[in-house]
Order: sequence, then structure tokens, then C-alpha cells
Amino acid sequence: MTPGVGPATRAAVGLSIGFAAVFSLVGADARWLGALGAAIVRDGRIPHGVPYASDPTGSWPNVPALGELVFHGVLALGPRGLLLAQLVAVAVALAVIARDAALAGARDAGIALAVLIAVVGAFPALAIIRVQLFSLALFPVLLGLLRAETRRPSRRLWLALPLLALWSNLHGAVLVGLAVFGIHLVFERARRSLGEAAVLAVAGALACCVTPALERTPRYYEGVLKNVAAQRGVGLWAPLSLTKPFDILLAAAGLVLLALALRARPRTWELVALAALAAVAVHAQRSGVWLLLAAVPAAAVGLPRARATQTRLAVAATLAGLAIAAIGLAKGPASSGASAGLLALTIREAAGTPVLGQDLLAEQVALAGGRIVIGNPIDAFSHHDQSVYLDWIGGKAAGDADVDRARVVLVERHGTAERRLARDPRFVLLRRDAHAALFVRRGGS
Repeated sequence: MTPGVGPATRAAVGLSIGFAAVFSLVGADARWLGALGAAIVRDGRIPHGVPYASDPTGSWPNVPALGELVFHGVLALGPRGLLLAQLVAVAVALAVIARDAALAGARDAGIALAVLIAVVGAFPALAIIRVQLFSLALFPVLLGLLRAETRRPSRRLWLALPLLALWSNLHGAVLVGLAVFGIHLVFERARRSLGEAAVLAVAGALACCVTPALERTPRYYEGVLKNVAAQRGVGLWAPLSLTKPFDILLAAAGLVLLALALRARPRTWELVALAALAAVAVHAQRSGVWLLLAAVPAAAVGLPRARATQTRLAVAATLAGLAIAAIGLAKGPASSGASAGLLALTIREAAGTPVLGQDLLAEQVALAGGRIVIGNPIDAFSHHDQSVYLDWIGGKAAGDADVDRARVVLVERHGTAERRLARDPRFVLLRRDAHAALFVRRGGS
């Protein structure tokens, strides 16, 4: 009989979904997909470049068009639509890794504990809504397929190809999946059939190019990996830092799960994959979630035998988690950007001119139908324009070139960009709310 997920695991998953819902937040790198999706629906075609930005982007290959359309549809339900999509992704991720751990022989209590450790370490990735929600669901599915192949090799490994193709049309973290797939082929499949492993490796790379951009897809991923934010290690590309509380939790959870995984003596390909994912997490903190999700099944096997959880208590915890999730869904994600009133005023004051806004705020303007100077997807713009924009966000004088061209500027409260702009005699503060401040050029209102 195939082992199933026990009551303790269901409770852990239910509570995790509940707390992700209650503490949810719409982050940067989410709304721009809806704005591009709206353009696709309106024009009946994939636009050249980023149509809502004034800085040139005509040569940008639009690979994640499917993700843009999905986000456009989800955003039709408002912020709760985004939250619902995030919770579905979290539920799929945790359910798949829990099932994978059960198939590996882990006990119910051990799986529950390993899942909770991963959730604590990766909580920002689970609660902050971004485009990576697609990868939250698909990465564990790929890992489950690879582990199933390890236990019983078969032709189903070829299913990884359509999975990679779908993933590539949704989110750039498919590169992480492709790397893990390649590691499995080299250290596992090649031992059985070197020729098949080589064919699968080439086919996997080609599958990632089955996008609207086709042969230009590699250029898109090159831009993702080599954008200026990634080179500087800022924003979503910031490295792991032991001075930030959530980074410390991520590092602690990663070390615990890795130590437990080593006790289970996983296969060589899993060890290599975990080492590679750990290196990626150190380089870019937001990638730590992939390490934690990958380590859970082996860590659950490596946990010492724990006392079985009482079924009644587990059922109560599961129901509590689902009730908390319902409350969070009813409340909706927390606001992290400009209010609707300030956003409408910004677009009205701009009068058709492009708004200079910080990343999340610029996405809001674009989604509301306004124009921006530059914003996400940042890799769509030239390196020069990216550099100037990031300098402006960082409050550096080199970023004044963007300010010189703007009539209306929308900045986050209490940041270096706001402080620098407040000292600029060319601009006057028109209005602010809890999260953003609107500046307009003197004589332009």
C-alpha cells in the first residue's frame, strides 16, 4: 500500500497555509505581469518591449507571457485574487514535499516537523506575493518526479520536458529546475543510460525555449541573470545577510534541515543538488526557499522517531489552520504601496507624462493604466538605464538623471529617495499616505 500523509502533516500544512494568508503582503515583482497581461488582451498580441514605460525596451524578448495572462486574470479578482493564487501555490508546494517524504519512508511526526522548520525559514517567500508563486508550486513537482525516478527508474522522466516548457512560460526560476534536472541526469540517469541522459539534457534546455520568444529565449534569461540589480546584489537579488532577522531564520532552518538530510544518506544527485541550492541561497537570499523545499523529504527521513500525534489534536489544528486561512483571505493581503486615492492623483497630475516611481509603486501606476519612466521587469531596459534607476532608488546623485526628466515622482516613505527629493527645490510635496509620497515639479500642478 502506498503511504499517505498523516494527521500531523496535514495539521502542519493547514497551519502553514493559514499563517501565510494572515501575514500576506503583495510585494514588488507582482503587478507588472498584470499590466503586460492587460496589454496582451487589449491588443490581441504580445507587445514589443514594455509598452507602459518611456525608456526604450523594444528588443526585450517577452518570455513569461503566459504568466502575464494568468496574473491579468487573477488580478481581475483584486488583491484577494493574488492571495488566493499564492495560497494555492503554497498548498501545492507543501503537499507535494510532504507526500514525497512519506513515499521516502518518513514518519508522520517527522514530516510535520520538517515542514514546519522549512515554513519558518522560508516564511517571507510563502507570505509575500510575487511572480515566483508559479515556481513555488512547480519546483516541488519536479523534485517529486526526480525522486520517484530514483526509487523506480522509468520513462516518466520524460514528463520533465513539458513541465519545464510550462514553467519557462511562467517564471524565470525554471533555470533552478533545469539545473537540478541536469544534476539528476549526470549523477543518476547517466549511470543507467548515458545516451538517454544526454538526449534528455539537450531536450530539457530546448524545452525551456518553447516560449513566444523561441530562439531569443536564452537572451531573456541572460538578461535576468545579468541585470544590474543582480550584479550589485540589491533588492530581490540581495545576498544572505546574518544581520537581518529573516535571513538568520533562513540560515538556521537550512542548516538544521541539511544536517537532518545528511543523516538519511540521500543519493549522490540529491547531495549535489542540495549543495548547489545552498550556494544559490547564499548568493541571493530569496532563492533560499528552493533549498528548504528540496531538503524537507530527506530531513524528515533523517529525524529520530517521534511520538505519534493524537488524531483529534491534529484534526483540530488542521481545521484551525483552514479557518485562519479563510480569515486571511477575507481580510486580503496587507497594503504595501500607494493608496488608491494617491495612485489616482499621481496619474491625474502626470497628465499622460511618464511617472518616475520606485519599483512597487511604478508597478501600481502601470497596472492602473498610467505610464512610467522605468520599472519592472528591470531586465527589459538597457544596463545604463537600469544603473541610473537603481542609483535614484538608492538616493545617489547619479540617479538625478531620471529626476531631471520627470514631472511627477512617487517614492516610498522614509527612504533615501524621498529625503533627497525633499531637498530638491524643483519639486514640491503634493500629498503622502502611510506608504508613499507624491512630489510634483513646481509649476506643473
